[in-house]
Amino acid sequence: MVVGDVYEARTEHKNWTLRVTQILETRKAYAEAILYYEDLTPVEELERVRQVTASFQTGKRLSKIGRPTKKNRRDLGEFLD
Repeated sequence: MVVGDVYEARTEHKNWTLRVTQILETRKAYAEAILYYEDLTPVEELERVRQVTASFQTGKRLSKIGRPTKKNRRDLGEFLD
């Protein structure tokens, strides 16, 4: 890896294009690591990702929120009955 290299990273939902601006010697937290690369992802890709995420609002709980509380479960049970 050399400063100025451009990399394409693909995930299930997004294709990233990144340029290395500095080399990290050790592993860093995300907040620090983003200072070492430049995001060159095309605007078209960012728009596509926004459209896809907007169309998948199914009403399910977000995965990182945790379990519903007892009150949430009761309210949901009353709503569904």
